[in-house]
Amino acid sequence: MAGGEGTRLRPMTANQPKPLLPVINRPIMEHVLRLLRRHGLTETVVTVQFLAALIRNYFGDGEELGMTLHYATEEMPLGTAGSVRNAADRLRDDRFLVISGDALTDIDLTDMIRFHRENGALVTIGLKRVPNPLEFGIIIVDEQGRVQRFLEKPTWGQVFSDTVNTGIYVMEPEVLDEVATDRPVDWSADVFPRLLARGAPLYGYVADGYWEDVGTHESYLRAQADALSGRVRLEFDAFELSPGVWVAEGASIDPEAILKGPLYVGDYAKVEAGAELREYTVLGSNVVVKGGALVHRAVIHDNVYIGPGATLRGCVIGKNTDVMSSARIEESAVVGDECVVEAEAYVSSGVKIYPFKTIEAGAVVNTSVIWESRGRRNLFGPRGVSGLVNVEITPEHCVRLATAYASMLKKGDTVVTSRDTSRAARALKRAVIGALTAGAINVLDLEAAPLPVTRFHTAAENVAGGVALRTTPGDPQSVDIVFLDGNGADLSRAAQRKLERIFSRQEYRRAFPGEIAELRFPPRAVEKYVDALVRCVDMSGVREAGMKVVVDCAGGTASLVLPALLGRVGVEVLTVNNRLDHTAPTETLAQRRRHLQRLAELVGSSRAAFGVRFDQVGERILLVDEMGQLVSDERALLVVLDLVAAERRGGTVALPVTTTRVAEQVCRFHGVQVRWTSTALDALTSAASADPALIFAGDGRGGFIVPEFAPTVDGFAAFLRLLGLVARTRLSLSQIDARIPEAKLLRRTVPTPWAAKGAVMRSVVEAAEGRTLDTTDGVRVVEEDGSWALVLPDPAEAVTHLWAEADDVDAAQTLLDRWAAVVEQAAGSS
Repeated sequence: MAGGEGTRLRPMTANQPKPLLPVINRPIMEHVLRLLRRHGLTETVVTVQFLAALIRNYFGDGEELGMTLHYATEEMPLGTAGSVRNAADRLRDDRFLVISGDALTDIDLTDMIRFHRENGALVTIGLKRVPNPLEFGIIIVDEQGRVQRFLEKPTWGQVFSDTVNTGIYVMEPEVLDEVATDRPVDWSADVFPRLLARGAPLYGYVADGYWEDVGTHESYLRAQADALSGRVRLEFDAFELSPGVWVAEGASIDPEAILKGPLYVGDYAKVEAGAELREYTVLGSNVVVKGGALVHRAVIHDNVYIGPGATLRGCVIGKNTDVMSSARIEESAVVGDECVVEAEAYVSSGVKIYPFKTIEAGAVVNTSVIWESRGRRNLFGPRGVSGLVNVEITPEHCVRLATAYASMLKKGDTVVTSRDTSRAARALKRAVIGALTAGAINVLDLEAAPLPVTRFHTAAENVAGGVALRTTPGDPQSVDIVFLDGNGADLSRAAQRKLERIFSRQEYRRAFPGEIAELRFPPRAVEKYVDALVRCVDMSGVREAGMKVVVDCAGGTASLVLPALLGRVGVEVLTVNNRLDHTAPTETLAQRRRHLQRLAELVGSSRAAFGVRFDQVGERILLVDEMGQLVSDERALLVVLDLVAAERRGGTVALPVTTTRVAEQVCRFHGVQVRWTSTALDALTSAASADPALIFAGDGRGGFIVPEFAPTVDGFAAFLRLLGLVARTRLSLSQIDARIPEAKLLRRTVPTPWAAKGAVMRSVVEAAEGRTLDTTDGVRVVEEDGSWALVLPDPAEAVTHLWAEADDVDAAQTLLDRWAAVVEQAAGSS
């Protein structure tokens, strides 16, 4: 299969297909074909689509390799299964093997075919254990090798094994009848799940050999190093000049050159006196390295000139490129084909130079030639895109992010923007607005506004999305950029990945001068929000109850809404910090405790029914009961849940899997069902949008969803809902809290290297044999007595989170210790 574009490998694949990328001076696909020939598979069908002519011209009919090659061309992408079905005329006679033309491997194909035949399998899937399974399909098999479950490209929360699909399959011809011909079809997403559900004999062969999906620049360099180190068995024509130094035919190496293997020098390359080649360097054919140049861990393609005094470390240089004297190219940089890097130019780490470009002499390039900086491991974090103001999140960075977001949308679409009270958010929002309008996206700017108001107008105005900037909670030096979809919810994982792809590839859309969009400021935004909120939330009984409440606006944008809202509610209200504090857009932990203590004192002294403190953007709330006692986030969730469930007596509530199962007891008592969701940002919103029977959702961190108003977290809606519930029940918060059982839920975080996360989750699944497993998010192991432990890899940090709950604290601690030991052992041994 050789039809992929290899977009993640650009600019190396900007003008050539991925299967033709060289590894030790031979295309990856040639190494694959030689592997097939070693195992007696000499008749091969090659599926081609992207730049198909280049592949045909290079390999021809396969005679030079001692093989017979046929080509099946896709006029349009057909998917992994559709491309094989497209070649069905040549595959009907006997079982066949499917293998990728752009993955480097030396897996024992003969043994895999034997395994397939002896098990009577319809399909045998080649499996390999890898450190990071996120970019692959993960699969779990039983002791006989029969496939039990698989999931394509999971998140860390969905990882239940580190055994992944290599894309190598042995198949019987009848499987082709399962592939539709009128649309793109994928093996893992479409065909295999259907076969598995039907009970067809699907087997997994766990291979011991080498396999590397050469899909990123890092894996491309790693494949070269592995080949030089002998970790993968490859055929390459060269002789060993000295231990680890491989030299091809016709290469010229001056005795005064310094060579430290393992390294490879291609045919007719020339290394002059004084040049230094260090370990894991690969030189292509006809490369010239002048005296004084240093090349270390770099991959140099054919016909490249490296001038005197040049320094290249950990980079890739495309063919026919000239690197002039004293130029310096750093780690992870990629220079495309036919470029010129002039004298003394400096190309910083991670920079991408696309083909046919010139870097001027003495230039310092720390972004790409189209002004794109290197992307981080995870663009999106737990609060959107976050970073230090003017260090990680600069106006330039905001422009690039907003331009990538605009490129996802249609020209002429409209986006809502807003910010919190900080000057940093105000300045950066202007950069966002400029980029959006320059990208042909109209903007409705709410200026300073609470996040729930932004979400409401994004959904109500029939716009394409929204962007809100806020100071990172607890860190006044940082800012969060929150991207919203057309429903006012945080972008889904799929949409986040799409934005990340556009951002990392630097493939932005620009508007023509006549397409520059408009900026407008919608009138009465807060009034419209308050009107809709009061109409939707049940406030019956509030005026009659004659309640008093204390409200703390925290000096944030909540103070823009609460005056208009409280005037419509009919309760006696004492408000504090009811102002816009531009100098303190967030608070430290000490400040937060001091403010909560002050709120508690006011509630107790004023004999209020309860107190509520909004966060700086009005999205989350903290509660203080009538006794002046702070209600923790976990208990607040249970209290509000009990109130809602007792009133509704039916329906569904959505809660993240990390919530105490006391919540399940509360719901069961009132005849309410619980829907457990993942901990992802959009999970609760998706549940609220999809289930019309949903009556409540909460995240256990002060965030509540009132579905009758909106499917998103909203502090104002939660406040009104709580007012109505307390008024109608005539019970205080402390009375409600007292009737709810205490939770015995413990939590721990275990440091886990990124490379060990897949192995950790596999070890957890193996250690849980015989117990009930829940893989909604992470792996939750349920014991016979109902106690449970949850193991969840963090998506942004090198840690694994654990929760354990039992009937008493000692039992929960024992359970937590047991599973923490499993995680620690797997993390340390991987």
